[in-house]
Amino acid sequence: MQIAELGDVQLHYRVDGDPGGAPLVFSNSLGTDLRLWDAVLPLLPPGLRIIRYDMRGHGLSSLPEGPYAMGALVRDAERLLDHLGVRGCVFVGLSIGGMIAQGLAVKRLDQVRALVLSNTGAKIGTKQMWEERIAQIRAHGLDSVADATMERWFGAAFRDRAELALWRNMLTRQPLEGYLGCAAAIGGTDFYTPTSGLRLPTLGIAGDADGATPPDLVRETVDLIPGSTFRLIRGGGHLPCVDQPAAYAEALTDFLRDIGHI
Repeated sequence: MQIAELGDVQLHYRVDGDPGGAPLVFSNSLGTDLRLWDAVLPLLPPGLRIIRYDMRGHGLSSLPEGPYAMGALVRDAERLLDHLGVRGCVFVGLSIGGMIAQGLAVKRLDQVRALVLSNTGAKIGTKQMWEERIAQIRAHGLDSVADATMERWFGAAFRDRAELALWRNMLTRQPLEGYLGCAAAIGGTDFYTPTSGLRLPTLGIAGDADGATPPDLVRETVDLIPGSTFRLIRGGGHLPCVDQPAAYAEALTDFLRDIGHI
């Protein structure tokens, strides 16, 4: 376990693979930690320096007082990559991680050479929807939304597996203020205009059973970036890296090869 001291926040991160390889950075969804990518990593080709981290208020990272702004989450990723000396990475962001990816690419093209926008959008939901969810969770706890969240996160076949309990536990054991702080950041973000100005290789990944960011939203978002490509994962929910890891790793590997990153 490693901690990056970044001023107002301390981020837990992990580096796997080839220390001198091409950098590949993963950013998680709301309510998960860096274990989100465990099933995908063994399926990726050699020659990659794989970096994962827990965003603020999640996992083993620190818990600054919320609510958070998306700019702070983008700045956290920027500072972490500077801390690690990363330039020219492929940045894979899922859900809120995909929003962080968009913001970072707009801000620091020296750090990001290509994007994978997975199960995300330039805007996710509405501010009112997020305010209502925040109020419910503050009143009744994360357990009150856990079952509905599992239905959005995973395809039907995965929800019949005993492993589902582990992901439900991951969600409900996240720090409440960290979850709510990041939820507020999503509710306050609309990246349609800045993302439409991006010009870099981009892959969109969606799950056809995603109840949080449907395929049409992902496709609409990546279509803002000229030359982008799109992959639909059959049977995948909001976290296809978990319920369809082989298909996810294949889509990611194909993209890395297509752009010459490996």
